[in-house]
Amino acid sequence: MCKLTVEDVDVAGKRVFVRVDFNVPMDADRNISDDRRIAAAVPTIEYLTKRGARVILASHLGRPKGKFDPGAVMDPVADRLSALLGRRVPKLPDCIGPEVEAAVAAMAPGDVVLLENVRFHKEEEANDAGFARRLASLADIFVNDAFGAAHRAHASTEGIAKFIPGVAGFLMRKEIQIMGEALADPRRPFVAILGGAKVADKIGVIDNLLAIVDTLLIGGGMAFTFLKAQGHEVGKSLVDAQRLDYAREAMAEARLRGVRFELPVDVVAAERFEAGSPHRVVGVDAIPADWMGLDIGPATTERFSGIVREAGTVVWNGPMGVFEMEAFASGTRGLAEALASSGAVTIVGGGDSAAACEQLGLADKMTHVSTGGGASLEFLEGRVLPGVAALVDRDRADLEVSE
Repeated sequence: MCKLTVEDVDVAGKRVFVRVDFNVPMDADRNISDDRRIAAAVPTIEYLTKRGARVILASHLGRPKGKFDPGAVMDPVADRLSALLGRRVPKLPDCIGPEVEAAVAAMAPGDVVLLENVRFHKEEEANDAGFARRLASLADIFVNDAFGAAHRAHASTEGIAKFIPGVAGFLMRKEIQIMGEALADPRRPFVAILGGAKVADKIGVIDNLLAIVDTLLIGGGMAFTFLKAQGHEVGKSLVDAQRLDYAREAMAEARLRGVRFELPVDVVAAERFEAGSPHRVVGVDAIPADWMGLDIGPATTERFSGIVREAGTVVWNGPMGVFEMEAFASGTRGLAEALASSGAVTIVGGGDSAAACEQLGLADKMTHVSTGGGASLEFLEGRVLPGVAALVDRDRADLEVSE
């Protein structure tokens, strides 16, 4: 790991500002439906409290667009975190200001508080230096454990590190190490599986992976753009007409590099995009003109699963179909089961594919399920993540953050 971590600094008695990613899904009654991101931050929090740090947690929740939104307050998160830690975690009324400063000043070693949603201030997403300085004034050390927000150059993820030294938390370290090692020195064969709806969202990922993988499997809605580019008639299936040339170029590049590029051979086609719509399995050459493909078919699922079973490393980002509807969940389920039972290093990117593994009860059978959606995509693209770049490099011998 090229960045310093919490284990490299003396936190005893220090005020430690920890950026976590508690942007968790909630139902209509504001009950948390998936607490995975909260639970993932617990090891870092407990490490700090056991060493006498005063822990100040900060996160965003939802999209309040720079103003107070009662539907995005952090109270449910504070309650769930309290239950996970087995101790009450007070939620402060804001993330800056006199009340917050007084509460932090009154903290004892080992205490934990949760700031109110940082995105209630428009300066957060603008990465305003003044706002970042006010956040930094609350603490002596910055710990970034929010991999899911590391691709954002915001005040609480990147700007704050300009004013106090920043190091990685355990979750951040795990995300960077596991995915970084998979991309830099994978066990082979190295198989990447890409799904989801849009080709445009995965262009950078495809371009980067074609240089390092042995096999690329394409499913989900994005597969129909590639099938259309090959000359198949795909009915009313999702097609990005502006990316057809790119699809042809990507497949040509794969041939040049000797990368096995696999597309579905059959799909589950439906009359409408509805859970109860009439549907049937058809070959990719036999999709009815007024129907749409909403999942990969059983022959494709078996074909992809066989490739996974022979792999040394598998990276998966994006579901194979509309897995939220049972009629179109078989492809995603089958692939998840293949990963779970394989002997490969299995890494599941954030977002929908991670949610699918959780729902299927298979997440703990994967080597790693990322907590980052957009961040894991940008990491797979080979981009530098601002929230990681801002942390102290391990070779910075001139910087003293320990006492």
